[in-house]
Amino acid sequence: MNDEQLLRYSRQIMLPEIDVPGQQTLLDSHVLIIGMGGLGSPVAMYLASAGIGQLTIVDDDKVELSNLQRQIAHSQNDIGKNKTDSAKETLLSLNPDIKVHTISHRLNKDELMNEVKKSDLVVDATDNFTTRFAINQTCVTTKTPLVSGAAIRMEAQVSVFNPQQAGSPCYRCLYKEGEELDESCTETGVLAPLVGIIGSIQALEAIKVLLKLGETLTGKLLLLDAKTMEWRSVKLKKDPDCPVCS
Repeated sequence: MNDEQLLRYSRQIMLPEIDVPGQQTLLDSHVLIIGMGGLGSPVAMYLASAGIGQLTIVDDDKVELSNLQRQIAHSQNDIGKNKTDSAKETLLSLNPDIKVHTISHRLNKDELMNEVKKSDLVVDATDNFTTRFAINQTCVTTKTPLVSGAAIRMEAQVSVFNPQQAGSPCYRCLYKEGEELDESCTETGVLAPLVGIIGSIQALEAIKVLLKLGETLTGKLLLLDAKTMEWRSVKLKKDPDCPVCS
C-alpha cells in the first residue's frame, strides 16, 4: 500500500478491526454488483470509496430522467448513456485507485456463472424475482456470499446469504417460486432516500463479510418501515426442503 492509499483510507485503517491488513484485503477483493439503479448506486459508490479493488457492475438499461430522483450514481448529463458507463465515470471520479469492469447487457446463465466465479462477493441490487432467483442459485452453486436488498414504496428489506457459513439459508428459503409478487418502482413508486439507506447497509454488510468482521445479517432479515421509521429483525432458518440449498 502506497502513501496516497494510506492517506485515502486512513479513517478506516484507524479502526483496530480493520488496520492495514484489513484495508489490503478490501483492495484485493472483487465484488460483483448486479443492478445500477437506486440500490446499486449507493452500494457501488460506498464500495468504491472504501477501496474495494475491483468492481464489476452489470445493468442493461440506459439513464432516464425518472431515474435521477434516486439513482445517485447518474446525473442530468448522463441521460441516454448506459447506466454502467455513467456509473463507472462516477466511481472512478470518487476513487481512481480501483478497477471498474462494466457489463451493459443482461447476463445469460453461463455468463452469470462465470462472473460470480470471478468474484469474492455478489450484491443483488435488482428489482425482479426471476433475476434474484437466478443470482441466488448461482451463488449457492459457487458458494459465493450474496448481499440482497429490496425497496419499494416506503418499505425495504436487506439480508445476507452466505453459503460458506454452516446453516445459512438462501434466498429461496425466504421466497418460494410462485409465491412472490413482482412489483417495481415504475408501478408503485419509492421514496428516494429509502434506497440510499438500504444500499448503504448492503455496502456495509459486504465489507463486513469480506473482512469477516462483526456479526452480519446472515440468517436474519432486516425490515424497515420508513413511514414509522421502525426496524424489525426476523430470524431466517434454512428450509430443509429448499430446492436450491438443501
